[in-house]
Parts: sequence; C-alpha cells; structure tokens
Amino acid sequence: MAERVQQPPAKRLCCRPGYNAACRQGQRAAGAPCGGSGATQGGSSKTQNPETLLDIAARKVAEKWPFQRVEERFERIPEPVQRRIVYWSFPRSEREICMYSSFNTGGEEIGSSGSGESGDETRLPFRRGIALLESGCVDNVLQVGFHLSGTVREPATPSEPELVCNVSVSFDRCKITAVTCSCGNKDIFYCAHVVALSLYRVRKPEQVKLRLPISETLFQMNRDQLQKFVQYLITVHHTEVLPTAQKLADEILSQNSEINQVHGAPDPTAGASVDDENCWHLDEEQVQEQVKLFLSQGGYHGSGKQLNLLFSKVREMLKMRDSNGARMLTLITEQFMGDPRLALWRQQGTTMTDKYRQLWDELGALWMCIVLNPHYKPEQKGFWLRQLRRWNSVDVCPLEDGNHGNELTNLTNALPQGPPGNPDSLSRPHRTVFTRAIEACDLHWQDPHLQHIITEDHYTNYCYHDNLDSSLFDTRGWPLWHEHVPTACARVDALRSHGYPKEALRLAIAIVNTLRRQQQKQLEFFRSHKKELLHKGITSVTNLEGWVGHPLDPIGTLFSTLMETGRGLEEGAALQDCSGSQGSGGRRAELPVFPPQRFLEDGESFVSLAVETALIGLGQQRVMPDGLYAQEKVCRNEEQLLAKLQEVDLDDTLVKIFRKQAAVLLEAGPYSGLGEILYRESVPMHTFAKYLFTSLLPHDAELAYKIALRAMRLPVLESTAPSSDLSRPHHIVSVVPNRLPRWFTLSHIETQQCELASTMLTAAKGDARKLETVLESIQKNIHSSSHIFKLAQDAFKIATLMDSLPDITLLKVSLELGLQVMRMTLSTLNWRRREMVRWLVTCATEAGVFALDSIMQSWFTLFTPTEATSVVASTVMSNSTIVRLHLDCHQQENLANSARTLALQCAMKDPQNCALSALTLCEKDHIAFETAYQIVLDAAATGMNYTQLFTIARYMEHRGYPMRAYKLATLAMTHLNLSYNQDTHPAINDVLWACALSHSLGKNELASVIPLVVKSVKCATVLSDILRRCTLTTPGMVALHSRRNSGKLMPLDKAPLRQLLDATIGAYINTTHSRLTHISPRHYSEFIEFLSKARETFLMAHDGHIQFTQFIDNLKQIYKGKKKLMMLVRERFG
Repeated sequence: MAERVQQPPAKRLCCRPGYNAACRQGQRAAGAPCGGSGATQGGSSKTQNPETLLDIAARKVAEKWPFQRVEERFERIPEPVQRRIVYWSFPRSEREICMYSSFNTGGEEIGSSGSGESGDETRLPFRRGIALLESGCVDNVLQVGFHLSGTVREPATPSEPELVCNVSVSFDRCKITAVTCSCGNKDIFYCAHVVALSLYRVRKPEQVKLRLPISETLFQMNRDQLQKFVQYLITVHHTEVLPTAQKLADEILSQNSEINQVHGAPDPTAGASVDDENCWHLDEEQVQEQVKLFLSQGGYHGSGKQLNLLFSKVREMLKMRDSNGARMLTLITEQFMGDPRLALWRQQGTTMTDKYRQLWDELGALWMCIVLNPHYKPEQKGFWLRQLRRWNSVDVCPLEDGNHGNELTNLTNALPQGPPGNPDSLSRPHRTVFTRAIEACDLHWQDPHLQHIITEDHYTNYCYHDNLDSSLFDTRGWPLWHEHVPTACARVDALRSHGYPKEALRLAIAIVNTLRRQQQKQLEFFRSHKKELLHKGITSVTNLEGWVGHPLDPIGTLFSTLMETGRGLEEGAALQDCSGSQGSGGRRAELPVFPPQRFLEDGESFVSLAVETALIGLGQQRVMPDGLYAQEKVCRNEEQLLAKLQEVDLDDTLVKIFRKQAAVLLEAGPYSGLGEILYRESVPMHTFAKYLFTSLLPHDAELAYKIALRAMRLPVLESTAPSSDLSRPHHIVSVVPNRLPRWFTLSHIETQQCELASTMLTAAKGDARKLETVLESIQKNIHSSSHIFKLAQDAFKIATLMDSLPDITLLKVSLELGLQVMRMTLSTLNWRRREMVRWLVTCATEAGVFALDSIMQSWFTLFTPTEATSVVASTVMSNSTIVRLHLDCHQQENLANSARTLALQCAMKDPQNCALSALTLCEKDHIAFETAYQIVLDAAATGMNYTQLFTIARYMEHRGYPMRAYKLATLAMTHLNLSYNQDTHPAINDVLWACALSHSLGKNELASVIPLVVKSVKCATVLSDILRRCTLTTPGMVALHSRRNSGKLMPLDKAPLRQLLDATIGAYINTTHSRLTHISPRHYSEFIEFLSKARETFLMAHDGHIQFTQFIDNLKQIYKGKKKLMMLVRERFG
C-alpha cells in the first residue's frame, strides 16, 4: 500500500457544549492499559469467565455504529463505556489484515511464520510483518482513540542499514481505514511495518496503552494546562509545526476567519462520522499504477499471473463481503479499458492473445458476480449499471465470442432447452464481455420460490402433482428452479463469491434436480416420438447455446459447488449452521457448509451428484459456436471438466451413475451428443467418450464400446443426409441449412477422434469381433490419412509387442488401415508418403507372405510405379525379407515371380522411372530380363530422355552387354542437344563415355556414333576432347564376336574422323564469334586461352595452319574496334 507520510485529516469536528469541571470529577487515571479491567474478557484470554454485559454491548456497538452517532445519541458517555468501545473498534481478525498484505487467499495459515511452500511467500508483506512482530521489532505502541501508532525496527542486513519506521493506523468499526508509514513503500498492499503494528494490537491488546480521543483529554484541561500543552508541543516539534501553529493562531484571533465560523475542532483520533463510508483502506492510485504496469508488459515477466492474482484478490474480498471488491474491480476495469493495445488491434484487424482474452473473460465473470450480489442496495446496482453501459459503449470494448457475431438468446430468457430464437437472431448486434453483466442487472432475488430454496433446508411440497415442464416441485416434492441454466448457475457462483456457501449449495441442488428431471422428460419425449422424429430427421429442440464452453461456465460452477461440500464431508469437516457465531473474529464465510442432505437420494452423495452433473453437461448436444476463440474455449472447458472428473476415484455408486448416464445419452436422441440424431454442426463427443470408455471398460465393456463407437462420428466432414434416408443408422441434421461452418479447431478435433479410436484398438486386442467393429468405425468416420496412418502404426506396435506373440487379428487391422492410407494418398501430395509405403511393406512382412503377395497383386491401387519397384518389389526380394519370413525355395521363387511381374508392369506403365529397377529385379530371370530390355527399347523413341537412357546403357555395360549398351547410348544421343556454351553440361561425361564405348567396339561402331555426336554436340571443347581421344588409340581394342582389328590409328583426313574434325573447327569458329559479341575486358585473358586451344585443333588438319591464320586475320578485321583485345591477339598469334 502506498503509505502516505502526511497524517490524514480528521474526519469530523468534536466539541462538548455542556462540559464543565464537575463532569470531570472521578475520571480515570492517565496511564491505564488498553485492556483495563476488561482485558481478559476479549481477544485471546484463556480464562473461562463470562463476558460482562458492558463488553458484549461495547463490542456490538463498535462493530456497527460510527462513534459520532454514539455521541449524538447520548449527552454524556461514561469513560468506561468509551474505553470499551474504543478497545473493541480495532479489527480482531487477522484474516483481513492478511488479505490486504498478501496475495494469499483464505486464512487457514494466518498466524504461522510461513507455509514453506516457496521462498516467494516469505517475502510477502504479511509474512515479513509476522517475522518482525515475533522478533520483537515493534515498540512504542500507543492507541489514542481510534488511532494506533508505533515504531517498527527493520534489522540491518549486509546490504542495508537498520531502518526505524514510524507507523500509524486509523480504524473504525473493526476496519483499518487509513495507514501511513515512513518507509515510503509503493505497493497495492500494506507494508510489513503496518502489518507488524496491526498484529501487535490484535495479539497483544493488553500491552497497548490506550487513551481516549485527544479531544476528550483536551476537554479535561483548564486554560493554563491547555496553554502549557500547546507551548510544549510547539517546542518539541517547532521546526515542523511552528508555521502551521502561527497560521492557526492568527485565524483564531481573527473574528471573521473561517475557522471561527465552525463549531468545534477536528480530531484525527475521534473515529468516523455518520457520513463516512466504512471500508478498509485501499490505495486506489497504486492499484491503478500496478494494473497499468502489468498491462504494459504485454504478458511478459509473469504479468498475466499477477493480474490473475489481482482477480483472485477481488474474489477473496467479495467472499469476505468487503465493499472494496467492487471498488478494486472498477479500478482494474478502467485500466483494462484504457489499454492502448485495444485500439491498435482494432485498427490492424488482429485479435488479442489467448491469455489476454482469458483475463477479459474473468473480468466479465467478476462483474456478473458483483451485480448479482443478493444483498445489494438499489443505488449500488444503478451505479454499476451506468458504469457497465459506459464501458460497453466504447468501440474497442472486446466482444464476448472473440470478434465474431453471437446468435445466443438474451440472458434473462428462461429457456433451458427451448426452441430456436427469432429468425433474425443472426443479425443481432455483437455482445461484449460486459453484456451479460448488464443483462444480469435486470435479475432480482425477490421470487418467493427462489427465496424458499436458498433459505430453507426442508422446503418441500409432497402434495404438488403438477407435471408441467415448469413445475415448481418434482414428483418427490423436492423444489426445482426453472431458469436459463447459465443464468441460474451464475446465481450460484454469485452466492459462493459473496460468502453464502450454504445458500449456493441449496440452489445448486435445485438446479441439478431440475436438469435431471428435464433429462428424463426429454428421454420420454424422444421415446414416444422416435419414429416420427427419425422419419422427419428434425426435432423441435436446438441447443444453440452449450453449457460446456459457455462464458458463465455453468457446469463448472455446479461441479465445484457440490465437490467442495462433498470433499469437506469426506475430510470430516464439522457440520454447523452458517448463521452461528464463532467468537471474536469469526466470520460466516469461513465456516463449513451444513449440507441439506434431505434432497439426496438414498446412497447418493454430493460427489456423486457433482459427477452426474458433469456427465449431463458434457453429454449435451450443442452447436459449435462461431469464432476461433469461442471454439477453443469449448475444447479447453471440456478438458478442464474432464481433468476434474479424473481426480475422482470411482466407487460402486459412481459406476452406477456412469452406467445410467451412458444409457440415457445413447437413447436421448437429439438432446444428447451421443444420441441417434446428430446435428451436422454439433460439438463432437470424442474427448468425453474417451473418458467414459476408459471409466466404464472395467465394469461394462459392451456399454463402453457402444458409447465410444457412437461418438466416433464427425458429420461436419460428411455431406448432409437426406431427411428421407432411413437406411443410415444415425441421422445427421443441419440446424442452419445454408450455413457453411468454419471449424477453426478441426485439427484438434480430428486428433481427439484419432485418440478415441486408438484407445478402442488397444482395449480390443485379442477380441476379433470388437476389432472388426472398431476397424469399420475408423474406416467410416475418420477422413484424415495422417490420423489413419497413426492408428495403423499404433495397432502395429500393440500387435507386435516384444514380450508376447504377435496378435494376428490386430496385425490385420493395422494392415487394412495401412492399405486405406495408401489408397487415400495415392493421388494426393503427402510429404510422409515414402514413410507410409515403407511402413506398409514392413507391416505386410509381419503379416506374412500372403499379405506381401496380395499388395503386389493389387499394386496399381496402392502405389505409384516408382514406389512399387523401388520400395515394394526391392524389399520383397531382399535377403532380410526372405530370412524374416523363413521361406523355402518354392515360396521364394513364387514371391520373386510376383515381384518381377510387378516390376515389368511398372516398367510398361512408367518406363522413365521404373525401367532400370525392372532390369535390376529381373536379372536372374532371362525371359523377364529380355522383356524388360525390350520395354526400354520400345520406350526409348518417345517416352524416355537421354539421362535415363544413358543410365540404363551404363548399367548394361556393367552387366556385360556392351552392344546393348551401345544401342541404348546411340538412342540417347538422338535426344541430346549441347549448345556452344554448355561446356559444363552434366551429359558431357555420358557423351564421352558413349564415344569411348563405340571406339572400343570398333571402327564401324565409331563411324556410326560420330554423325550423332556432330549433330547433337555444338560445344567446341567437348568435340575437341572427343577428337583427341579417338586419335590416341586404335579402335576395337576389345575382341567382339571373334573379330580382329587392324591395329592402325584412324586417319583424320578420312571418314569418320574428318567429319568430326571439321565439325570441331566449325564449332570453334562459331563459338569465337558468339563470345566476342558480348565479351568484357575481364574475360580477355580467358578468351586468348580459348583461341590457343582452338589453334591446337586447327593444326590437326593438314592445312590447319593456313586456316587458323585466315581465321585470326578475319577476327582482326571484323573486331578492329576492340583495340585492346586485338592487341592481345597480335601479341599471342601474330
């Protein structure tokens, strides 16, 4: 708390018109301790003496009446009475002091020196204050009327010297109303020094000197005493008060001064006036500064956590019925509304972060609690309503559903499960985070039936037989409460938040009984109209507003309310009436709730009621809301509820409830998310069904599988079924026929669907019938190839666990799912496709030789030709597969034949990519190999490029078929075209290899290939390289078909080398002219080297020297403008 060093001004003027000396006779001595004779009757005394009537009366007056009213009521108040009122006016409970000096909620550990949970807690002002008190650092404590002062010594540390702080505290009606401390601390909370002084007064009241208000003391003084008092006071503090004293003296001596027009004088120790608001001291400026600081940090440095702690502090204040709760929330809201990021996000069209969005949700929920305070004053509600409307009208005020429209009905409409709203509901204005709180201002608590519910434990009517939907009692005579369910639950939350746990519990039970009765009515209605509804495919009920994911979290509220009571009973909490007094400092909000057991079935508990409520809410069929944030909230809220349910240990009673609710959800038709009629836009039940499945499986496997299989549906990915189609077992109905839903969380939903299926597969291991059923459900309902692939992998892992024999049935399921993935991804791009293909072959190998043979027989529906040859067939024919399958020779041959047949089929369909693989796979079968070779020849003319043909040609040479390699190389040459500047083309090595192969085969082969080279290659350097290689050795150095070679080098002046030489010289000439067209000076030296290589080729001809000279002269003439270059040419070539 930002303690102000200046003393706060006195709240009221004090005087005694009829006071005289006679009235002062017999007054008390000046040094009596704070407790006086009655000190043992209050606070911490261990004696059993009953309190005096004086102390009882003084305590009640001190709690409720401002002291001014006491003075006005009685002309003279005896000093002992004043003393006891002043004594009892200081707070007696440490809980509020803790609340205003730490983030801790609750007061169960108040008074201890630390909980030991974390080092941070010991640094909280409250814990530090306790430490200072217990170490004897509080001194000079004095209470003068309603003012407490003292000094607190902060011990020296290695980095800080000892600090002595002057602390003062003003109080009124058991509340601290002002604090000051010289430490200068700036914080929302009271500093440790204020805590230490306050706790000293609470724990050691008998050691505190007590004086009546200073005005009372001054009334007892005569003129001389008063003058002496003032002069001594000025002398002691002359530097601080002398200017003020002189100013006051001047004003008092002036007859017309303002000070002389007022009767009496202010007294800072005299307590509160009648008009003063009685509330604990809250430094509003620091609250605003801290919230502004946290918001400016944008979620970094733990600011989001700090803001949530502030919200928790508001809830704590509300629970203590402290009026500062609403004040503090108002200050927080003002800062939130002033956040500059709101305007920036609106301008940029971006959405706020998820964590920041949740803070706004909590803000709206807190305002809902405040305006639903059952004991509000009308003027308070009017003030809150004006505030909320002002914030609501601001352009940047965040919307409830995350910047999307809202189709929900008005909050006050009591339609728990009513028909659709007005047809123009889609055009309703946007709803902000404050809209529900504004609407809640129209709600009241004066309904007689509601008052009976929340105030009576035995409110029944056994003669009430009205069986209408709006009945006030059920058939058992127990009270019901018909109201818009989220609104009714908001009332429960408000009662809990404002410290009325017993009333909240009573209303919660009435609401749950209403939900259960409603569920039963819906079930009966559907059973009686089932044929008609299934035939029409429509119903009269639409749940446009779901309870799970709702901004008011109705199911979470009911669950928490019931669970708190149930756990309290399990832990043996004492059952007492909340209205009973608990001695000094006791508060109703701290007491355990006395549960109205009357409204529970035999064997039923609050825990079982909470669990059943959660199951009803989670199973409700509801439409997926619009907008990313609203949809994420649905998922998040569902997961939070399920996490709470998983903390509950299932006993026989809870298992019965699970069975009952599961059966109802399956039969409830359009009212249940697991019913037969399902809206296309309904929120899926996968996550909820997975929890039900795992919970029911050990107790009722058949029911568990029914639930899980029914929940596998995801109709939003399917086309809407015609209403007259009765052949489908589960009808899909569109609530808004023309609506194209945008499911932003679809990826998460599909993942949950996959998790549900995986859970069923794991549980069904060893049960062929169930595995087949689960497989059919997966194939029907899951539409994502990646999720089906994951399920296939999961099934494979479970089927092939190391510590047991493979589960053949589950292995077949895995293989079947894998085959479905192959078919789904065959014609679509998928970056995991190669992984999927390899995995399927592995799975088929585990399943056996028949599975492998089957996928090869139907390869064209599963794989591309490339995949079939490079992965499937290659793996099948590998040694590791043969060893893994323990095949005999006959089986090996059959499998190899299938692989070769597959390879040939693939080569026919895609020779470019599969021919080489087919040749490789068919090497050991002559007929198949020849067939593959013929396929290559047939495709060479049109379907294959030179790279593929050169690759196959090299393979043929490697396998010992040089003539076939030569044939393929010549075919490849016909597809090749190298221009003059492609001297680094990757095909150059293939061309050189082809020429070398032809040269080695003989003169005829070389003569045949050179015209192809001359036609395809225009690059001079490549041609010259080929020419030199052909002139180095004799053609036909290897014998071919027993033919001998002459052993003579081929002449350059005769064919075929003459043709190659002329082509090379011509290529050099053309290349030279081409390079000179765009040559730059930095390439001159490179060009000169190029001409040197050209001269070498020219000189290979018999008249080459003459040709080269003419060529150079021609260059000099044509490019004489390039003087520097021509000078270099002359220097090198003359």
